[in-house]
Amino acid sequence: MPTTQLSVDFFLQVAAIIAICQLVGRLARWVGQPQVVGEMIAGVMLGPSLFGLFFPELQRALFPKETLAMLYVGGQLGVGLYMFLVGTEFRADHFKSRIRSAASVSAAGILVPFVLAFALAPWLHEIPGLFSARAKPLEAALFLGAAIAITAFPMLARIIHERGLAGTSLGTLALTAGAVDDAAAWCILAVVLASFGGAWGGAYAAIGGGVAYALFMVFVGSRLLKRLAAHVRPDAPLSASLLALVLVLFCLSAFAMDAIGIHAVFGGFLLGAVLPRGALTEKLREQLQPFVVIFLLPMFFTYSGLNTRLAVLFEPGILLGAIAILAASFCGKGIACWAAARAAGESQRDALAIGSLMNARGLMELIIINIGLQAGVILPGLFSILVLMAIFTTLMATPLFNWATRDRRPVASVEAPA
Repeated sequence: MPTTQLSVDFFLQVAAIIAICQLVGRLARWVGQPQVVGEMIAGVMLGPSLFGLFFPELQRALFPKETLAMLYVGGQLGVGLYMFLVGTEFRADHFKSRIRSAASVSAAGILVPFVLAFALAPWLHEIPGLFSARAKPLEAALFLGAAIAITAFPMLARIIHERGLAGTSLGTLALTAGAVDDAAAWCILAVVLASFGGAWGGAYAAIGGGVAYALFMVFVGSRLLKRLAAHVRPDAPLSASLLALVLVLFCLSAFAMDAIGIHAVFGGFLLGAVLPRGALTEKLREQLQPFVVIFLLPMFFTYSGLNTRLAVLFEPGILLGAIAILAASFCGKGIACWAAARAAGESQRDALAIGSLMNARGLMELIIINIGLQAGVILPGLFSILVLMAIFTTLMATPLFNWATRDRRPVASVEAPA
């Protein structure tokens, strides 16, 4: 296909993507759901599960195979920048203030999903269409455990903030447990990616390189970045040269993590996490977040939707696997974290609220499974099941949280991605 035609098709499909995601996202907000749920559903709607099912020729014309690589790059840039922005909101003080009381909740939110994943993985590994033939049983179990254990931490933080619970016992406990669980899940995913398809020698090198890079960023990079932040004035806009420098650092950080064999999103998150808090991070979020959320992330949702084929769920083996994974996902996070909170002495109301928040997967799940699909760990069948799980658990989060805390003001719809 000529380059000119590729650009024409790309701009047309991006226009359609933004319009549909905004429309379905606003409908989701109208019924009291986070906008991200609508955008995730819109991505699936644009794929073969709905649009391609009823209008296959029109769907192929709007999303020709030749443009999918461009859509993929745009989506990866969006999710990398999004993880960078998530990193800028990461607060270490949550760990320090409630680490002991949150230990049981975070441990349950990690251990129970992995126990269930190790119980299910040998059976699921034998079902065609779920795991790659190159994925060893251990890698399959670890990946499934990480996918079940992940929490929609940004949405959790947004709900806590909107309800004015950030400084309360409930808010601090939920934020601490969510952060610990996501950190552990990402570390396990890094191990799977480093070990997949190669000798453990290469895995050790990748993991060692990742640890070394993280330590460098925490102890050296953060000090250098303080000098950068010192040039930012709270009462003045962020200069173009400073913004350009931060974006260069973002690209280099993403490249470094990709080059050692882990994934670019880790580099973006690390850079955001070590940036000094204050005017710099506030102005970066102010300038980057609207473009990332409105323009780039919908490409990621749509690319995920184009790889989602819900028709595979009609195959008996895969349908059985889907039911088992959905049940394990709900029990492994929602029920396990509720039970752990109760055992730690939390009230029934607060324990239910924590369970409902920890059970949401949101965009974090889509990031993990796209990485797994790209790396060849999982196949479209399992990818589709986990997309469905991400949507269902995120749909459940806000109404369950409102029900658990019904004596307080209801949660407003969450506009930021989960």
